[in-house]
Amino acid sequence: MDKVIQRLRERAKVDPRVIVFPEADDERVVEAVKRIEEEGIAKPLLLTQDNLEPERQEEFANLFFERKQAKGVTFEEARELMENPLYYGTMLTRYGHAEGFVAGAKFTTSSVIRSALSCLEVDKQAGIVSSCFIMAVPNCSYGERGVFIYADCGVIPYPTSEQLANIAISCARFSRDVLEITPRVALLSFSTKGSAEGRWVDKIKEAVEIAKGKNSGFLIDGELQGDSALVESVAARKLGESQVAGKANVLIFPNLDAGNICYKLTQRLANARAIGPIVLGTLQPCSDLSRGCEVEDIIDCAAVTVIRAQKRNKP
Repeated sequence: MDKVIQRLRERAKVDPRVIVFPEADDERVVEAVKRIEEEGIAKPLLLTQDNLEPERQEEFANLFFERKQAKGVTFEEARELMENPLYYGTMLTRYGHAEGFVAGAKFTTSSVIRSALSCLEVDKQAGIVSSCFIMAVPNCSYGERGVFIYADCGVIPYPTSEQLANIAISCARFSRDVLEITPRVALLSFSTKGSAEGRWVDKIKEAVEIAKGKNSGFLIDGELQGDSALVESVAARKLGESQVAGKANVLIFPNLDAGNICYKLTQRLANARAIGPIVLGTLQPCSDLSRGCEVEDIIDCAAVTVIRAQKRNKP
């Protein structure tokens, strides 16, 4: 598990990128930025009210207003938003002055996601903006030697079948590109292959069919209960042949309640590292943070954001 996390930082150091941190009033962020710069993980830009450039604020206000005026946003509202380091930092990322941003130590997840949706470009290939966590569980033989992707834990409260399918594929792509693992994606339920019935089960079944119909090339299966997804002996008793059941390393939860509760329980009860939420579905990479994050979590999120920027701009 530690090797996976350490490798993220080492890969970021190979080609560090400019990453914005808009929470200079949080001591954890300040300490993390210091370490990130010292270790060469990224080229951090820590925003304060003193280094927001007035000319650039005006430029960003105009750009934001041009894009949003049809939705009723006034120039005064756009100008006021650019006084906020979060929106200013997101616009720096959107227009190429930085290659990613990390926020959420003090800003709520809803604020970070709102800024990303308002300012960044949406990746049409992903089809939806969602989020995931990298979960690293010590002394665990399940998943990828204790490493998992959990999703969605931060954005979509009640995803439709189509949205679940897109989340599954986005997470698989992220796992392959960032963690460099072969994703085995399980869509979770309280049912395993028809052991229970009802509309909630039907939604997961439909999501699996939609995901497979997109011909992404990823290994995706469901509906699976948690033990069927993780434990090979249980999977062998409950269902037939599957390339995912008993070996899953990407877990897709049926709704935000389940995802958020499970990641926090895993983090606290299993002493797991939780890196994220990492925002998926925007062209420019960004990461949210839990407000309960530690300095190490911020550094790891920065490393992930750098790697995603490297992948995006790879010749």
